Amino acid sequence: MASFYERYFLPCLLDCACATKPIRKQREKIVPLAKGNVVEIGIGSGHNLPFYDQSQVNKLIGIDPDEHVWKKSKKRREAFDPPIERLGLSGESIPLEDDSADTVVVTYSLCTIPDPVKALGEMRRILKPGGDLLFTEHGKAPDAKVHKWQNRIDPVWKKISGGCHSGRPIPEYFPQAGLKVEKLDEMYVPGPKVLSYNYWGIARKT
Repeated sequence: MASFYERYFLPCLLDCACATKPIRKQREKIVPLAKGNVVEIGIGSGHNLPFYDQSQVNKLIGIDPDEHVWKKSKKRREAFDPPIERLGLSGESIPLEDDSADTVVVTYSLCTIPDPVKALGEMRRILKPGGDLLFTEHGKAPDAKVHKWQNRIDPVWKKISGGCHSGRPIPEYFPQAGLKVEKLDEMYVPGPKVLSYNYWGIARKT
């Protein structure tokens, strides 16, 4: 039963959750800033693809281990003009050369990657000096009561949501990986408060 849930029901559930209007609005704030040779971590079913400024992108490499979910991106890929490919691996191990990406994009993936600091370290490694790491993520709420509930629900939530953590302290991970957050915005977006505190911005190599 768990296998059926994880293989068929959960991907559909997450795909719908990632396509809600508040989440689309967050993507619109970050993704159009990408340019040059772009690497997207956790490309999934391609929810970010409609938001790229395709005239500014030379090529796009998507990192994602789930081939089944990738197949769902077919229509979005067909509407995407720059060359696009997927590498079926986790963000914690990116088989690309050092300093090879002009832009790295990560959206709603650091909540799920088992070792987010290691993944950010890999993003730093492949990012060219002066390149941008663009991110938007949900995470730890600033209100003590809300964060307490995030901690309470987290053991159950991550089991039913494919490993997603409800309240990770996203901004704290960047300096641990040798990245400086140059621009950071944060707020609650519409939705349950335990899942809707969002961080977004730009980070670069220190």
